[in-house]
Amino acid sequence: MRAIDVHVHPSTAEYLVDAMGPFREATERHFRTEIPVRTVEEMADEFRADGVLAVLLAWDAESASGLPPVTNDFVAGCVAAHPDAFLGFASVDPWKGKAAVNELRRAVTDLGLRGLKLHPSAQAFAPNDQRFYELYATAAELGIPVLFHTGTTGLIPVLFHTGTTGLGAGLPGGGGIKLGYSRPVLLDDVAADFPELAIIAAHPSWPWQDEMLALAQHKTNVWIDLSGWSPRRWAPELTRAVLGPLQDRVLFGTDYPFITFRKWLDAFRGHEPSPEIEEKVLVGNARRLLGLEGA
Repeated sequence: MRAIDVHVHPSTAEYLVDAMGPFREATERHFRTEIPVRTVEEMADEFRADGVLAVLLAWDAESASGLPPVTNDFVAGCVAAHPDAFLGFASVDPWKGKAAVNELRRAVTDLGLRGLKLHPSAQAFAPNDQRFYELYATAAELGIPVLFHTGTTGLIPVLFHTGTTGLGAGLPGGGGIKLGYSRPVLLDDVAADFPELAIIAAHPSWPWQDEMLALAQHKTNVWIDLSGWSPRRWAPELTRAVLGPLQDRVLFGTDYPFITFRKWLDAFRGHEPSPEIEEKVLVGNARRLLGLEGA
């Protein structure tokens, strides 16, 4: 295994066509790329060829967008069919209340998914709104990291999108997507109120990157995934943090299919990381976070 990519969307019709709907074209323009629709098998072969384990993300922003989800059952099916290529994170729609809590519990205990993915801007919710605290308490109880973490094995990480997004970029009104829901500082309350929760903050968090770095340096249950942004475009402050004080709590991610492993890796190596730091960023930190030390 060369790397663990902690931020992978399905390059299949379930995500690109159904769940993204009218946002797909604008997102492709934002990333200056055109994304072909692939089968699950084609995706698995691509990650195998690169020696990368992909953390495949479900998606449910139905209340805010009206679009159908990429279901937890779909992601679990991908993992079951290709366990050497995929590991799965669940998604739930926070506005579905008790049903969302029950679905998270089912996704972890019945389907075997290993984390929770939330996108505050696309799902139109403030992470520190206490109406959603039962969801985080359930994640902590289940022992999952949220994709927002302490590094202790057995956690269920919660992964939160932070910063700007390609969804709605370039559309009038941004397609209704509100960036302010994804300010990193909103995760500070969650990290403080749930110190046992593994929080992964997705992306370098532009234009609030300094907030993200301050949060990660202050609270050791917060990790940063480096997806969605070419390392060539990193600000000097982020580069110094990745190569220095945060080297044990940063995670490789691409935001596939919008960015690919090889392009990300070539750009990262432009910063001349030591072999030790490259190993931590690409695979070691994620192994520790996800409890995969024996993998």
